[in-house]
Amino acid sequence: MNKKILVFSTVSVVLVGFALATYVFRNKEVSAVQQNVHLLLRQDAPRLGSPLAPVTVVEFFDPECETCRRFHPMTKMLLQEFDGKVQMVFRYAPFHPNSKFAVQILEAARQQNRYWEVLDVLYQYQPQWGDHHHPQPELIWTYLPQIGGLDIARLKVDMNEPGIQKMIDKDISDGRQLGVQRTPQFFVNGEPLLDFGYEQLRQLVLKHIPST
Repeated sequence: MNKKILVFSTVSVVLVGFALATYVFRNKEVSAVQQNVHLLLRQDAPRLGSPLAPVTVVEFFDPECETCRRFHPMTKMLLQEFDGKVQMVFRYAPFHPNSKFAVQILEAARQQNRYWEVLDVLYQYQPQWGDHHHPQPELIWTYLPQIGGLDIARLKVDMNEPGIQKMIDKDISDGRQLGVQRTPQFFVNGEPLLDFGYEQLRQLVLKHIPST
């Protein structure tokens, strides 16, 4: 009987400790955002949706992140469901080894107005070029020709512009101060999404849509 009580007490202590650690961690996340909320929006960051939307969703993402790849179609669903009410702002958190290379390509493609097509291609073929056991980022060049109108020769030059690296460094610095430690990480009108998932993100968006 005493052994059962001891086991129960031990489990209870572990659960309480876990709950306390989670509470402290979440409070740190919220506090980091509250102190640095002005860093969430970069004026020249890629955006989708209405600039007049009452809700702004900021996503820190990594083009080599598998979860970002799986979640990307859901962000499009969110924009469709809340058409005119949500604007998506995309920031970079290049945690994986070849992410900066992919981001450089994305930003160079943006100069040709082919950003979203290139992002879709990067995600489509991510299991090949971004395989974590055998990454082959050079394969990206074999996928890009399928995008009509993309000048790859120009892209290879533009991707090395100092301004692109400066922009990447800015996103990394802002993300660090905002407490971004994983991808994708979302903020809705400055409020961090603490419980990850599409429905959780959707509910947080609903919370911030003004009632009519």
